[in-house]
Amino acid sequence: MSKWLGRIAGMFRSGSMVGRDKAGNRYFTRNDEVDGILKEKRWVVFKGEEDPTSVPVEWICWLNGQRKKAPTAEEIIELEAKRERVRQNVALLKKEEEERKAREGATRKVVNTGKRGPDLKSFIRQFPGSSEGDKHKDEINEMDGVRTSKEKEAVKQESTEPTGSGQTFKPGTWHPPT
Repeated sequence: MSKWLGRIAGMFRSGSMVGRDKAGNRYFTRNDEVDGILKEKRWVVFKGEEDPTSVPVEWICWLNGQRKKAPTAEEIIELEAKRERVRQNVALLKKEEEERKAREGATRKVVNTGKRGPDLKSFIRQFPGSSEGDKHKDEINEMDGVRTSKEKEAVKQESTEPTGSGQTFKPGTWHPPT
């Protein structure tokens, strides 16, 4: 009941119109004293049906107090132009991606092996803690000819603390001390 009385009383208080958006919604502000503290109240009056999705982001930020000043007409025009450029860039990128996929699809031969999904065994083999870890060590030994001397030392010296980064990093080689 008091909520309704507060709303009715609020209609008779003066609120100053701060701005209007593209959809025709109007934005107001009023300074109220609550418990001896002066607070600014901000609200929107919708044009037609109350649709919160019709409120632009810059006005939402102003309503929530995330920005002190209401957006200016120039700022709104500039942001709208930027949004339109982003929409055009997205459409262009989608078109280029579809063309690229069409070109790749025409040149790529599809080989049906009868399998469904990725080969999980080859994926698991790359981790030393797996059940096929011995095979992984053999693969490391085969690749020793490709590695630099620093990388070879890193493989030989397994430390109790994690060290190194970049080329010497190997997933699963470091285990915390127990």
